[in-house]
Amino acid sequence: MNSTMLQYSAQDRFMEAFVRNIIFVLFGIIINFINGVFVFTFFRSSIFYSDPRYILYIHLVINDMLMVFFSVTLSVMAYAWPKVPFSFCVILLIITATTNNNTPLTLAGMAVERYIAICKPLHHHQICTVRRTYILIYLIWGVSVLPGLTDLIVIVVARPLAVFTTATLCSSTNVYNTPYHEELRKVINGIYSSVVWVIIVFTYCRVLIAARRASADKSSAKKAQSTILLHGAQLLFCMLSYITAVIDKISAQLPIDDRKKVTIPNYFVTNLLPRLLTPLIYGVRDKLFCNHMKRIFACKILLVKVESTKQ
Repeated sequence: MNSTMLQYSAQDRFMEAFVRNIIFVLFGIIINFINGVFVFTFFRSSIFYSDPRYILYIHLVINDMLMVFFSVTLSVMAYAWPKVPFSFCVILLIITATTNNNTPLTLAGMAVERYIAICKPLHHHQICTVRRTYILIYLIWGVSVLPGLTDLIVIVVARPLAVFTTATLCSSTNVYNTPYHEELRKVINGIYSSVVWVIIVFTYCRVLIAARRASADKSSAKKAQSTILLHGAQLLFCMLSYITAVIDKISAQLPIDDRKKVTIPNYFVTNLLPRLLTPLIYGVRDKLFCNHMKRIFACKILLVKVESTKQ
């Protein structure tokens, strides 16, 4: 009787893990496919290469594609490869954390670019150059990787170096499990959130004042105002990823049936959904980008039809 119950329990856990991973992988493929359409449009239209706004946007999209890929990979590995070499796991966690930190910092950079375009239009071309935009992207990556490197340093200091030769379940809560990591995570998340929110609120208020004062070009000011509001909404969604681990800890104390109801919606809402909204908020809303995308894919469809008629 007990062996039969254990067998059914193991089968249930296997099916739960299998269904969960299939859902995560499916949504990850859909999100990256949609984002890939926007990346393809950007690189097929040279007009976007010289505009800092679109360079920052496509960096945001590519970064979110990387984040989705590594995040889903870690989720699948937790079941398919439960014992990962510790050093390899740390590398994956650093990359995932870096791409996660990149998103709010890029949103802040995009908000600043819109603020300069509206409030300092005469200096926009001198300040927001393509070269400085790429320097900003390098700085964003440099700042974003610091928390991951700090976590690595804490491991080296607080744990024996022999840990790097072991195998472990690859998750941030399992690898970064010292008291120092927990406190460090709170401080770093607080600093990142505070700085980015201050930039978003400041630029929104400045653009709002400019929109009220403007008499000749109110439409562009209002459009920039709504764009920064969308930055704030997207940022709010991205910040949800910070509470993923907290919800997982709470749900771990629940019965198995209740835990199933929390795990999938938690991961989808806090990690995948914000990365789906990025192209929909900016790419579809932007008329120039949307028109180029329609033109490119209309030409592709036309070419396919012509080739099919020839055959």
